[in-house]
Amino acid sequence: MPLEGLSPSLPLSEHPVIPRLPAHVGPHRCGPGEPLLVIAGPCVMEHERLCFQVAETLAAAAAVLPIRCVFKASFDKANRTSAGAFRGPGLDEGLAVLEKVRRATGLPVTTDMHLPDQAPAIGQVCDLIQIPAFLCRQTDLLLAAAATGRAVNVKKGQFVAPGDMKHAVAKLLAGGCQDVMLCERGTFFGYGRLVNDFTGLPVMRRLGVPVIFDATHSVQQPASLGDATGGDRTLVEPLARAAVAVGVDGLFLETHPDPDSSPSDGPNMVPLDRLRGLLGRVLRIHEARLAGDLETGS
Repeated sequence: MPLEGLSPSLPLSEHPVIPRLPAHVGPHRCGPGEPLLVIAGPCVMEHERLCFQVAETLAAAAAVLPIRCVFKASFDKANRTSAGAFRGPGLDEGLAVLEKVRRATGLPVTTDMHLPDQAPAIGQVCDLIQIPAFLCRQTDLLLAAAATGRAVNVKKGQFVAPGDMKHAVAKLLAGGCQDVMLCERGTFFGYGRLVNDFTGLPVMRRLGVPVIFDATHSVQQPASLGDATGGDRTLVEPLARAAVAVGVDGLFLETHPDPDSSPSDGPNMVPLDRLRGLLGRVLRIHEARLAGDLETGS
C-alpha cells in the first residue's frame, strides 16, 4: 500500500518538496557546476576481493581526474534472463561487502533495490539507491526508496518516454526525497536491440534533476545469447562521448578486470585497466562542452 499522506499524483509544480540541484550523494554533489559524477563497478558481486579491486581503482582515478566516484555493485540481479543464472550473494552479505568498501576507500556506494521491504537495510549502508529500469514506474518501490532519506537514481525504463520520467520524479518528491537523479540507459528498438535518443537528455534535465548516462547497459543486446543478454563493449566509449557532448551530469559504467569471465553482463563491461583512459578522453569532450556553454550562455 502507498505510504500514508503521500500524493504521488501531484504535478511537479505543486509538490511542497522540490528537487535539490545539485543533488547530494553522500559527500558528493551532482549537477550543474559540479565535477562529473562517475557511478561504476562490477555488474554483480562475485566476491569481496573483486569489489575491493574495482573500488580501489576508482578511488585512484578520482584522485587524479576531475571526477567524483560512487562504487556500484548488485547483491541480487533479480531480472536475469535465465532462472538458473547467477544472481549474487543476497541482501545481507552484499550490504556487508558494500559497507566494508565504503569504510576502506571512502567512496560512496550504491546498489539496486527491487522490493520495498529492502529499503531500510539498503538505506542504512548506501549513499545512493538505484531503481532498475524495469521498475521505474513502481510507486511503492519509489516511495520506500524516498523514505530512506538517501539520494535515489531512477533508471529510465526502456519503454518510457524521457518526458514521462516526470512521474517518477513526482513520486519521489511525494515521498520527501530531494536528491533525485534520472538515468538514461537505452530504448527498445524492436526485439533484442537498444538505441539512445540523445534528445531525451536535455528533456530530462529540464525536469530540474541531474541526469546520468549509462553507457554500458545502453549497448546491451537483450537475450541475444539465448539464455543470456549480449552486447558490444566497443560502443561504450562512443556513446559516452556523445552523451557528454550533449550534456549530462554523470556517467554510469560497469567495469571488471576480466569482463568475459563475469557471470552477468560481461559483453557490455569496460575492462578495468582501460577505464581511466576512457574517462580521460571523455572528460576532454565534457570540458569542451562546458566551455562552449559558457560562450553561448546556455
